[in-house]
Amino acid sequence: MIRVLLAEDHGVVRGALTALLNLTGDIEVVADTDRGDRVVPHALASAPDVAVIDIEMPGVDGVEATRRLRQAMPACRVLILTGLASTTLLRRAMEAGASGFLLKDSPTDRLAESIRRVAAGECMIDASLALAAMSATTTPLTDREAAVLGLVGSGATTGEIAAELHLSAATVRNYISSVITKTGARNRTDAVRIAVESGWIEGLRHT
Repeated sequence: MIRVLLAEDHGVVRGALTALLNLTGDIEVVADTDRGDRVVPHALASAPDVAVIDIEMPGVDGVEATRRLRQAMPACRVLILTGLASTTLLRRAMEAGASGFLLKDSPTDRLAESIRRVAAGECMIDASLALAAMSATTTPLTDREAAVLGLVGSGATTGEIAAELHLSAATVRNYISSVITKTGARNRTDAVRIAVESGWIEGLRHT
């Protein structure tokens, strides 16, 4: 059973989503709140696997609520709900530690499937937002993340990347994880493909 915390400031919407998610058979809403600044206290009391957080919340917004929750409970993953298809919000949410970003007008079964994927450790980004993000001219990657991903694309191992950039292997893995999250990729290979197609790093170097 996937334990979910639902943060949504509209009572009717929150109640409807709770009822529908509880009918799935494998998802249980164990806590809910109508304020962003109450997300962490409710999460600490209920130990959810996934927090579904509306981007627009009183107290603090969904991005800040995500940041605080990820600091307090790193094991709890976050799926952001938004009514606005904004790549800026997407990047802010990913930087705060969100694992998913879904438009609020998505069907309920899409929400349930997104919760399952996020709980399983995957990143889940609404397709229209992912396409917009990939076509954006401004890269979401830091210079170091781009350097690491470029070496991944060249076929270098984690150890080789660490040696080349004078980093620890753990730090390299952290950079790769961050890149995968920011690009919405399935894995490091997919992240390289997205970054190359978006012009964020150079194409693969063939030997």
